[in-house]
Amino acid sequence: MLPSRHLKRLTIRLGAVVLLIWTVSLTLNHWSKKEDTDNYRVKEMDIKDGHLAKIQENLNRLKQSNDEERLIQRDIAERANFGNDKLEAPPKRMIEHNKDSAIVKTVNIMRNNDLKDTLLERRENENVPRNINADKNEHPDGKKEDKQEDVAQIGAPVPRREGAEQKDGPGEGGKPVYIDKEKLTKEQRDDFDKGYQDNAFNRYASDMISLHRSLPDLRETECKKIQYGNHLPSACVIIIFHNEAWSVLLRTIHSVLDRSDPTQLKEIIVVDDFSDFDHLKQPLQEYIDKQDKVSLLRAHERIGLIRARLMGFEKCTADVAIFLDSHCEATEGWLPPLLSRIHENETNVLVPVIDVIDLDTFGYQGQVNTDIKSVYVGGFDWGLLFNWHPIPQEELKRIEYKTYLPVRSPTMAGGLFAISSKFFRKLGTYDSGFDIWGGENLELSFKTWMCGGTLETIPCSRVGHVFRKRSPYKWDVKGGNVLRRNLVRLAEVWLDDYKEYYLQRINYDKGDYGDVSDRKALRESLHCKSFQWYLDNIFPELFVPGEALASGEIRNVDRSMCIDASTNIKDNEGVVSVYPCHQQGGNQFWLLSKEGEFRRDDTCWDTPDGAKVKLYPCHSSKGNQLFEYREDDTIYSPTAKKCVEITWDAKGLQMAPCTGNDRQKWKMTRKPPKGPGHEKKTSK
Repeated sequence: MLPSRHLKRLTIRLGAVVLLIWTVSLTLNHWSKKEDTDNYRVKEMDIKDGHLAKIQENLNRLKQSNDEERLIQRDIAERANFGNDKLEAPPKRMIEHNKDSAIVKTVNIMRNNDLKDTLLERRENENVPRNINADKNEHPDGKKEDKQEDVAQIGAPVPRREGAEQKDGPGEGGKPVYIDKEKLTKEQRDDFDKGYQDNAFNRYASDMISLHRSLPDLRETECKKIQYGNHLPSACVIIIFHNEAWSVLLRTIHSVLDRSDPTQLKEIIVVDDFSDFDHLKQPLQEYIDKQDKVSLLRAHERIGLIRARLMGFEKCTADVAIFLDSHCEATEGWLPPLLSRIHENETNVLVPVIDVIDLDTFGYQGQVNTDIKSVYVGGFDWGLLFNWHPIPQEELKRIEYKTYLPVRSPTMAGGLFAISSKFFRKLGTYDSGFDIWGGENLELSFKTWMCGGTLETIPCSRVGHVFRKRSPYKWDVKGGNVLRRNLVRLAEVWLDDYKEYYLQRINYDKGDYGDVSDRKALRESLHCKSFQWYLDNIFPELFVPGEALASGEIRNVDRSMCIDASTNIKDNEGVVSVYPCHQQGGNQFWLLSKEGEFRRDDTCWDTPDGAKVKLYPCHSSKGNQLFEYREDDTIYSPTAKKCVEITWDAKGLQMAPCTGNDRQKWKMTRKPPKGPGHEKKTSK
């Protein structure tokens, strides 16, 4: 038996140990669950006690682990798309038809007065074409359609809405449908909200519109004069969907049926990627069974966009395969220009002009068709993300500024395109090692050009598409970053030495990307050209990081924070901010160009008001985009006459008078990233 005084001391010590364990547990729980990045900041302090230092080390390790996981989730959230769902609409001058006046919209706004007259002009009160084709109640093959099935048939999940079957009804002529939510009943409001929740667009408005609605004919006059002949190849249209809205899916199908010559359209293959909405089960099967030339395939598990497309393509028996997303509307005359161009050369891979169907009103917003400069083509950045670009001057000269000629495009968005079935097979279709979605559009673009084909945008073919601001689909990502796996495979097979620029963005964390030997063997067997040839001849406008003066993360000397921003300018209104340094590249990877631009690809820092740092499209005219990375590690704006400084609370950036304090000092590797230079080489 211990003396009472020893027992008392032991009890006190045990209590202290329990208290310490409880405190550490609470601290760890606090660090693991807090989302605010400010809570991750470790204040500088002199930790002399060995136990506390160990705790601090464990907290830092946990923080880094959580940061990496959050980066994966943020990467997936930013880049996830199903077809074109998450892609931005082309940043073109847009006009909304059938309104009192044309409304000009631009995605990217350039502000400096001294900018070159290039990218995004603003024009108001454009002349709106009025030659609107009225839809017919007859199928092109002469078979009468049952108008009772336009919006609601027996057992349909879509309620009949007043006016939906009238030719002057909601949405006709591509007109927008405006709904005053306050005037809806509670049941209707619930339905309204559920549509946005399930589909990320206004399903309620779509359900009011006829499945056979009329659309404006926005083709250039010269397009309407072209005679394509009667001997065009046959086409199968492949449409992939997952949990799509009933009216949107069926309007996609009917727009193809209603506006395609039955002698050219052989079949429509609709592939269900394991939907679980009730209306897409037996009701859809019964509806499809009544349609000529339409068949429905179903995956028995979630297989993703890429494999679902391959599933549909395996059943395609036509000369040409045309892939569409499940929220599109084909317009008058959309099909012959695609088939004719492939008939001329089966190695032509073609993309229609993609018009915007407004996600809130389902108004059909056409591109201004009086100026070829309003047509944009595809590009990409070194994070291997697709983006839009204006037509290069050399290409404009080649087509003599004509608004109806095919325009060469370095890449395509991937949601809507036509390709010869034979040529698609020759190219190896999609990489079977790709999972779910992502990267397949760039892979097909690169190998089309490098392996003997041509990728073009066809101005005489127009298809509308609903561009959503978010993807409503969820994926089990326990297997890691699926998109990164796909992009690593893409880089390893097709980018040659230029893969370095992508790998730097992901800090060389390639993960398990599988075996690519068969894809490399395919490239060799096709005698494909080098990626250097592609850059020199197809996309010479692309900024190559090899010309940079400095590269990598930009870390503040005073705090363990790095400059961070998404190059999607819509995110946070383009504000450049700070985030805990994670050494994963991504939104913390920057380049300092020889022109004094801090940039990532085609997006540059800018000081529009001299107070904040924002992102805008690079314009190469200096002005607000000119910075100096000085020898004392400060970043100075000659225009604002201020330095970039982290705020006192370390939550953002500000432009402040230069004092040389540590909050104004930034560490960045003062050399270009590893990889090929930008000089043109002899390529083959």
